[in-house]
Amino acid sequence: MKYLTLIFICGVFFANAQSEKAPLVKLDTLKDGFTYDIRYASTNNFLKEAFYDCAACYLRPEVAAALKEANHYFCEKGYRIVLFDCYRPVSAQKKMWAVYPNAQYVANPYTTGSVHNRGAAVDISLEKLDGTPVDMGTDHDFFGREAHIDNTDLPKKVLENRKLLQEGMIRFGFETIRTEWWHFNYKKNYSFEIINFDFECE
Repeated sequence: MKYLTLIFICGVFFANAQSEKAPLVKLDTLKDGFTYDIRYASTNNFLKEAFYDCAACYLRPEVAAALKEANHYFCEKGYRIVLFDCYRPVSAQKKMWAVYPNAQYVANPYTTGSVHNRGAAVDISLEKLDGTPVDMGTDHDFFGREAHIDNTDLPKKVLENRKLLQEGMIRFGFETIRTEWWHFNYKKNYSFEIINFDFECE
């Protein structure tokens, strides 16, 4: 697997160059040990085409801070967070809905929209500190029963890995959704307003 940005040393530096008034913070300015594999900036996604202009992860500042703390927690256990998706522009949500209009997996952009559109959700997995992926049973954006968090008909190690991920994220204010093991909403989720923001690409 090719990651789309550099991997930083785990949990050694925090520097937020963004204004505190900014609605979103670019996560890599935190330089805090995340690995980035932003799927929708590549063809490695269920649409089989790139529909982000660049591989960027933006979140609301309080969500970014909570995710940083979660990553420290995982690092102490020998893992780090791999990020698949963060803030998602509404234009991208509409494109996803046009291809797969199933609200069980893709939020309807014409009604409630997604928590991703609010900068308050992340799609993530874990890897070991040596870069070895952690087996979660399915890939990101696998739309089926195998990806559901209430599905216990999986190998013991997969269930243990999902439990590790879920318990770690819940500890820092994130919530799961039933159909996607990789998706976590920050605690205020739909109380945040939808943000209309296009990625700033260098």
